[in-house]
Amino acid sequence: MYSLCMNETLLSKHFTPDPANAQKTVVVGMSGGVDSSVSALILKFLGYKVIGLFMKNWEENDEHGVCQASKEYADVASVCEKLDIPYYSVEFVEEYRKAVFDFFLKEYAEGHTPNPDILCNREIKFKVFFDYARKLGADFLATGHYCQNKMINGRHRLVKGADANKDQTYFLYTMKEEVLKHVLFPIGGLEKSVVRELARDAGLSTQDKKDSTGICFIGERNFKPFLARYLAPKKGPFVSLEGEVVGEHEGAQFYTLGQRKGLGLGGQGEPWFVVAKKMERNEVVVVRGERHPALFCDELWANELSFVNSDWESLISDGPVGVKNRYRQADQVASAALLDDNRLHLQFVHPQRSITPRQSVVLYKEIEGEMVCLGGGMIVSGGDSYQEQKRELPEVVGT
Repeated sequence: MYSLCMNETLLSKHFTPDPANAQKTVVVGMSGGVDSSVSALILKFLGYKVIGLFMKNWEENDEHGVCQASKEYADVASVCEKLDIPYYSVEFVEEYRKAVFDFFLKEYAEGHTPNPDILCNREIKFKVFFDYARKLGADFLATGHYCQNKMINGRHRLVKGADANKDQTYFLYTMKEEVLKHVLFPIGGLEKSVVRELARDAGLSTQDKKDSTGICFIGERNFKPFLARYLAPKKGPFVSLEGEVVGEHEGAQFYTLGQRKGLGLGGQGEPWFVVAKKMERNEVVVVRGERHPALFCDELWANELSFVNSDWESLISDGPVGVKNRYRQADQVASAALLDDNRLHLQFVHPQRSITPRQSVVLYKEIEGEMVCLGGGMIVSGGDSYQEQKRELPEVVGT
């Protein structure tokens, strides 16, 4: 049975219960990890009616014969019983396959490097799963994402998490304000170390469970063999910019722009990096050196735009914006302009390395002292490289 006597002091350092919360129901998306476990703990402390809901989206055993979903659900059950809250499981296996995994495979087959976490958040967690929670009578859906929902200038804004190393707003840029107003992120204002501390103090079984990685809802996999089950390997050449064959690869679809590790290319000189892919010829183009000018450009174009709040256009036109071309990248400074064909053009202050088509680019703006995720889009292309422009690469480049 859950009791506050062990952790009331620690929780009260960060949160204050509100008797009015007793009239509101929150469905917590429980993954079996420490983040969603502590989210449920916090909401229980705050006085909400809390329901744990586990979502199964993949029904296949991993390469070790382990059903990851069954293991995760057992951890959900352990935590919810400790907190004395009801818990249930729901399956969206078919929805996930159609909306996320089939698209994931299609993108790889065409030579792109998709990000299934972004698509999963848009199509599953904050659409199908969100609708299911609302039908259960939930006032709010809560998740263990490291981000924040704050009222700024009269609008619900998606704000970066307090832990800069864990911020997940990049994966949530497609969320709309109409949904955001019904979503809670209980751990968004905490550092990861505090989340672990709260879990240990409450005696949650997930307290020392390592963070999940790998493909969204599929889990950690030996990636190439997993992908090869769906996309047949086809050996082809690694070639230099001059067309010289410098090695053999296992299939162009397995590589991404900017990739260094896992190429299997040696020899004297600086490390090799992927700079382009020619899918029709199954060629992967590589260059030597992390500062090779062929890797860098200073502008990009994006389409399939999605912004959280309806005032986004005025925000991006009001001075420079922060930009992430990939997750964990430090915010890059750029000017943004919406073009007549509904594409977004970004001009960067510093050269950017390995702009990758079909990756997401996400925009940020400081509003009232908070770093707000505005939204973003899918990269169509980068500008001409410094090599193509015959320009010298400056000393300072984007990180």
